[in-house]
Amino acid sequence: MNEILIITDLVTQASLKNFTDNPNETSDSIHISNNYVYTFQQTWPTNSWILCFFLTLKTTVMALIIIAALFGNLLVIVSVMRHRKLRVITNYFVVSLALADMLVAIWAMCFNFSVEITGGRWIFGYFMCDVWNSLDVYFSTASILHLCCISVDRYYAIVQPLDYPLIMTNARLAIMLAVVWCSPALVSFLPIFMEWYTTEEHLAFRRKHPYICTFTVNRAYSVISSSVSFWVPGMVMIFMYYRIYVEADRQERMLYR
Repeated sequence: MNEILIITDLVTQASLKNFTDNPNETSDSIHISNNYVYTFQQTWPTNSWILCFFLTLKTTVMALIIIAALFGNLLVIVSVMRHRKLRVITNYFVVSLALADMLVAIWAMCFNFSVEITGGRWIFGYFMCDVWNSLDVYFSTASILHLCCISVDRYYAIVQPLDYPLIMTNARLAIMLAVVWCSPALVSFLPIFMEWYTTEEHLAFRRKHPYICTFTVNRAYSVISSSVSFWVPGMVMIFMYYRIYVEADRQERMLYR
């Protein structure tokens, strides 16, 4: 038996209220978001072997992606730990980034794997849904902030090479890594567990249907979270790499002279 997601337009609030208040509905769930009604309905496949083939293919591909993410990032960490020459400031950022990506594979991707193979059904309960959403936002934000720190490190190493040992000290490295690992909690665990991230309608729906884990955000959280997780680090990286390009072009022209 397979579960499919059907999206229908929201006609009136009255019809929606009658639909959601009826406990004898054949649909398993109903979700309101941006004037749409999301319903899960049970359908029986006409060719079960085709369903089995695609389910096996999806499971295999997702499992291979998770395994590759785990062992690929683990290889980066082990390489830096085993070779003393690789233990430089930049590679500490790379190791920390690899750790964040490993945690994404362990938590976010594994939970998503379970949702995919169960046809969209969440089997871990209401609390773990908040945990999954929080970890997903947390580790994704941490990964992007690591990339931002790497761009800042490369900027000073290339644009100000003589001052680089004085600027990027072990103390500053520790402070930057602490900020990278602590600040994402302000846009993940805090607003999600305090229920600031979404609307009252979505919270009511989740309490009524704990076997569906969706992440619907309100406008304020969307703006703040996207700014911290993407726009601000992205602008910093663009500026840093632009400055690196300008400096590299200047040095190349000096060599030709």
